[in-house]
Amino acid sequence: MILDTGHFRIKIAQTSEELRAAQRLRYKVFVEEMGAKVTDNCHLLKLEYDDFDQDFEHLILIDKLNKNPLENVVGVYRLLLSTSVNESRGFYSSSEYDLSSLIRTNRKLLELGRSCIDIEHRGGVALHMMWSGLAQYVIENNVEVLFGVASFHGVDVDQISHALSYLHYNHLAPKELRPLAIDRNKIEMNVLNRLDVEKIIALKQLPPLIKAYIRLGGFIGYGASIDKDFNSIDVCLVMDTQNMSDKYKKIYS
Repeated sequence: MILDTGHFRIKIAQTSEELRAAQRLRYKVFVEEMGAKVTDNCHLLKLEYDDFDQDFEHLILIDKLNKNPLENVVGVYRLLLSTSVNESRGFYSSSEYDLSSLIRTNRKLLELGRSCIDIEHRGGVALHMMWSGLAQYVIENNVEVLFGVASFHGVDVDQISHALSYLHYNHLAPKELRPLAIDRNKIEMNVLNRLDVEKIIALKQLPPLIKAYIRLGGFIGYGASIDKDFNSIDVCLVMDTQNMSDKYKKIYS
């Protein structure tokens, strides 16, 4: 799968060089920009990686004007089909969420993660290219349900209390598709009473990726999870492709 324009190419990483370039971008965004904690070896190599990388495919956006093969990836999405899950590792999100309800559906699932775009390319065509590439991947692989954790930067619940509460009261996934936050890092999302939630404030607090999924017709799992290593508060997004907003389905597919 390849989409090409004069400036960008989007494709699945096929070489170790392309994977390293994706991991370099992740290091710049998650470690240097957002303060994630990684191993000494990650710092030495200036790459952000983990054991799950060998299970996932990596959708990458290449800036064709950048001739440095280690620096030319400006967008990445990590993709794992339910048909390709490693039995011992399972889904990445299962460390924070009970995914039993999703798995019991026996529908074809796609886990998304490690989504990021280089700071110089945000707010432009790059995000649309990434979504278009993801849509093509979903269609080609007959994916029925997409899910994965998405993050709020920082671990101060009070700073995003309106956003968390707004998602809990208005966009909770139906029970048959609802991941449940687990373990000691779980936090409740109904931080505020329903009547105290200010929608305008909530929307301002929502990161663009989460806001985009909600506009597409996506849902949120029950509860959030604090990830101290990544300096983030995570929510689990769920998207049933059958329920995707017609307006946005036309745009992205």
